[in-house]
Amino acid sequence: MSTVIPFESAKPAAAPKPERVGVLLVNLGTPDTADAAGVRVYLKEFLSDPRVIEDQGLLWKLILNGIILRVRPARKARDYLKIWNTEKNESPLKTITRSQADKLAEAIADHDHVVVDWAMRYGNPSIKERIEALAAQGCGRLLVVPLYPQYSAATSATVCDEAFRVLAGMRAQPILRVTPPYYDDPDYIEALAVSINAHLATLPFQPEIIVASFHGMPKEYVDKGDPYQAQCIATTNALRKRLGLDANGLILTFQSRFGKAEWLQPYTDKTVEQLARDGLRRIAVVTPGFSADCLETLEEIAQENAEIFRHNGGEQFAAIPCLNDSDGGMDVIRQLVLRELQGWI
Repeated sequence: MSTVIPFESAKPAAAPKPERVGVLLVNLGTPDTADAAGVRVYLKEFLSDPRVIEDQGLLWKLILNGIILRVRPARKARDYLKIWNTEKNESPLKTITRSQADKLAEAIADHDHVVVDWAMRYGNPSIKERIEALAAQGCGRLLVVPLYPQYSAATSATVCDEAFRVLAGMRAQPILRVTPPYYDDPDYIEALAVSINAHLATLPFQPEIIVASFHGMPKEYVDKGDPYQAQCIATTNALRKRLGLDANGLILTFQSRFGKAEWLQPYTDKTVEQLARDGLRRIAVVTPGFSADCLETLEEIAQENAEIFRHNGGEQFAAIPCLNDSDGGMDVIRQLVLRELQGWI
């Protein structure tokens, strides 16, 4: 004989706990050590990626292994030593990216089923290591956050490539989402403008022009359809509008060219040189394509290009910091992550 339990006395079933969600911030990468051996390992991984150097044929392999990896590591190691975080024995990019992950975790701590982690596309901690760690913590859903405001195949796409490769080796794959580029996101443009104005207010001089320097890429890649250049232009236009500057007050350039092929122009170093020769004595450079300060901003811009400017007659040069883990920078990352986590949290 069955027993009937009155509806009023039935206990409601406990609500199921939400599935854990992993958020993985990913930046480009860095050597583990500031010496030739560490830089060689990093450069080999970086320059062996067909997203970075598309022609990975025999000639390139001979150049890479026979020339570049024999000559370049020692020179770049000296550059890394100029900016190295000696206290933590790591590059500033690693220090800042870790802090961004820590601060994001704190900012969204009310979502206690979300686990925030960070990785580097090249070097350590690797994407593979951190995805596997998140999976081991029960994250059945994963949001990958490439920390590049502007999309390019050599940055955002190769992060996705690596994430997909890792998932290809997993039997129980997490569900995957990837954040989009945020090159014209109002929060990003506002954070850049506030950061620029705040830094300019601390300077003992008023720059005659501001240079917005983005990482370069071979022109051939854009000709094949990469949207990177168009997104850099969109960022610069939006920033001009927000700052109330015209095309003469905020100019767009591209840095860090490599090899003999034509890269996106105008080149930052050549522009800085010409500005000084044209009689400008005070300039500031901002790097809106970098979410965190690194070798390209702290050494190439703040040191190399400053020297180029002064050597050619310039007098006062300011390198404006990246958004890094500042309140404004973290608000950009937080808003981006929460937007893309909708439906999961």
